[in-house]
Amino acid sequence: MDLLLRENRFYGPIKHLENNFPALEILDIASNNFSGQLSIEFFQATYQLKSLKINGNNLEGKLPRSLANCRNLAVLDLGKNMIHDTFPYWLVKLRLLKVLILRSNRFYGEISVEFFQSLRGMMVIDDNKAKPIYVGDNYYYQDSVTIVNREFKIFYQKILTLLTCLDLSNNNFHGRILEEVQDLKYLHVLNLSYNGFFGPIPSALGSLELESLDLSQNSLSGKIPPQLTSLTFLAVLNLSYNPLDGSIPQSNQFGTFLNDSYRGNPRLCGVPLTKKCNEVDLQMLPPKEGEDSWIDGLSVWKGVLMGYGCGLVLGFSIGYTVLNEFGNKWMASLIRNWNRKRRRSR
Repeated sequence: MDLLLRENRFYGPIKHLENNFPALEILDIASNNFSGQLSIEFFQATYQLKSLKINGNNLEGKLPRSLANCRNLAVLDLGKNMIHDTFPYWLVKLRLLKVLILRSNRFYGEISVEFFQSLRGMMVIDDNKAKPIYVGDNYYYQDSVTIVNREFKIFYQKILTLLTCLDLSNNNFHGRILEEVQDLKYLHVLNLSYNGFFGPIPSALGSLELESLDLSQNSLSGKIPPQLTSLTFLAVLNLSYNPLDGSIPQSNQFGTFLNDSYRGNPRLCGVPLTKKCNEVDLQMLPPKEGEDSWIDGLSVWKGVLMGYGCGLVLGFSIGYTVLNEFGNKWMASLIRNWNRKRRRSR
């Protein structure tokens, strides 16, 4: 059974759905004005649910753990609400979960290794067990999932067996993006933008099958891993507004990305940017943390050495002139005195 009510003017709590749809498989009430907290009882009664889209409403509170009862859930889109909670690590129970969208909520906290371990549906565990997620007309139910990248306006609409998506953008998550992300072998769309992630970009991302990667508006530092050039299906890349540095990788897909992919990274250099990597301009490249004193010291010594060098040359020039003039006068005086003594002796 399917219930599609998206893009209407429904409002108020969604409690009236409780216990009325025990065989419900697809629920899409996105882009309405539903409010209040998500019903615990509803998820206890709809254990056959496979696709839940409640994005674009005014839902708040915590994410009920009873959602873990929906063991067949493959699509969970909670984007653009006001849900205030830590990352739901208990999603580990949803082993078929392929699409997880938490964007533009109030989720918070540090992301740990458990975060990746909870997304079993995005890992390659046993290819022989891969089966269609939905069975319907033509054996596949085409539940199209639209992922919009705010910078590039790229839309993804694919059969769910081919698409996995993780969108945690515009929340208050923080921490390092760990190398364990490589476990999400089936991941095609990764959006962690507008959060507080820091540290280096993990090179393990290069082992995935990503088609869209958005890490913009964080505090990621260091160089862009050259392993990312292995993402030969990558169509969208956004690394803008991070303190990244060094040269931009040039091979494979990286030759197709424009300046917008790297905007707000003054330490980056190389194509497609106009700044060449052999240019040295300390004014355009603000020093890294801890480098201020070193650069300031270098500037002072540079000035001292230049002054010393200039002073030394000038000193030699003046000294030579003074000594030369003084020597001439001394020699003339010596000659005059010698002539006087010579006359007296006569």
